[in-house]
Amino acid sequence: MSEQLDEKLAALDAAEAVFSHNAVPYALIGGLAVGLRTGAPRATIDSDFAIPMSVDRNWLCERLAAVGFQVKGRFRHTVHLLHGSGESVILAFDAQFDPMIERAEPLHFGDIELRVVTTADLLAMKRRAAADPERSRSKALRDQADIVMLEGDIPPDSTTGW
Repeated sequence: MSEQLDEKLAALDAAEAVFSHNAVPYALIGGLAVGLRTGAPRATIDSDFAIPMSVDRNWLCERLAAVGFQVKGRFRHTVHLLHGSGESVILAFDAQFDPMIERAEPLHFGDIELRVVTTADLLAMKRRAAADPERSRSKALRDQADIVMLEGDIPPDSTTGW
């Protein structure tokens, strides 16, 4: 297993353990969720979790800090953290995500079971993000590519070429 994957798994496992131990509902979103839902690996530099608006951000950050996370930034809808492994984790707080978190389903990523938003909800998130006029063009284009993949246009495996 690659060192980068080990770091990602360590951060995911630590975050999931904090969520479970403290009964914090959550859902994996973003690029990792796209990869899990499509079965096609998706390059991403961070791991994104949706957290209900009812969860106190400071309280949750204290619990995550106790297992090796550092808060790197706090924004209107997100908290950016860095795990001791070097992996970036983003917590997203958005009222529109709350019902999606409730509908999330357990999926396996390596040996870790994570709650992941449904494909339909992930499509809705990606469409909303891609349409956001304040989003950078490069991120909006990545969101559009994710939408196409989630709709079933999966790239061929690396053995087929082009």
